[in-house]
Amino acid sequence: MTPHVASLTLSHFRSHRRARLALDGRPVALHGPNGAGKTNLMEAVSLLSPGRGLRRATAEEIIRRPEAIGWKITAEIAGPGLGHEVELTAEPGQPRTTRIDGKTAPQTALARLLRIVWLVPAQDRLWIEGADGRRRFLDRIALSFLPDHAEVALAYEKAMRERNRLLKDQVTDARWYTALEAQMAEAGAAITANRRDAIARITAAQEGAATAFPAAALVLETDELTTPEDYAAAFAESRGRDMAAGRALIGPHRADLAATYVDKAMPAAQCSTGEQKALLISLVLANARALKAETGAAPLVLLDEVAAHLDAGRRAALFDEICALGAQAWMTGTGPELFVELGTRAQYVAVAETGGASEARLL
Repeated sequence: MTPHVASLTLSHFRSHRRARLALDGRPVALHGPNGAGKTNLMEAVSLLSPGRGLRRATAEEIIRRPEAIGWKITAEIAGPGLGHEVELTAEPGQPRTTRIDGKTAPQTALARLLRIVWLVPAQDRLWIEGADGRRRFLDRIALSFLPDHAEVALAYEKAMRERNRLLKDQVTDARWYTALEAQMAEAGAAITANRRDAIARITAAQEGAATAFPAAALVLETDELTTPEDYAAAFAESRGRDMAAGRALIGPHRADLAATYVDKAMPAAQCSTGEQKALLISLVLANARALKAETGAAPLVLLDEVAAHLDAGRRAALFDEICALGAQAWMTGTGPELFVELGTRAQYVAVAETGGASEARLL
């Protein structure tokens, strides 16, 4: 049995006043009307990994209204050699706290319990909008392989914010910059190496894969810098330009991710909406295959409103690939007919809104 969420309990989490699901590791099909609270359940699962979840929401934004008394997620994680309880809480005006088996832990510790990959409708325009979304997409992939990637990214961002503050204040003392740039250089080189490593693993996972979805060739577009020494020298040389701009103009925070539809030799940005969606599904599945090949266990796969955008043949192919992986995939759709090809291979949860609160019922 692959690592999975064996139980999920929510208290005052978005539209759910209370919800509890007992699960057995099979894919989970969440169905119900728009606005019933399906994605909220999936968002709660996404918070079992480091970061702000699939909606990138703050702890305050998640609190159920009008009660506004704070929220709580409790999850039991099961699998080979696994048996952990994770508790996430947030009180009004306070940051989110994480406890694993009753002990306070940093968010980054979650990456060592579960690997989670996801695809949500907000990513449908990934290839035609700003580079920041593509960087986040790539960093999620890197984090799934390398749990320490989150810590490295945080270290880089912290040092860069402090350096940017010096730049905006027109501080000229080189000693202040040298220490911060050394931290940025060390973390920046690691971030770039992790991103390239992630792309290499995704590329390998697509080669020869039996899949109904098109392969995507990925390229990291970034500065031609590799070592911490390279980055430190570049940051020092760029101080004048950075001071004029009030921010760092080079570094991994300026990188971009390019993708090409391999069989058509066409940049993803020029593909149709349907082709772009298919490429994203392909990359998420490749990510899951690569993780299973490396760790022996498939990650959790979260797919929000994916089934509705696929024809019956592609939908069946997607479900077959998920089941072949052995992944606990969480999927949403407006009706059970969207999951008919899964049959008994999945658990089904009906989600509805009653009296201003969401209700989730395991069928």
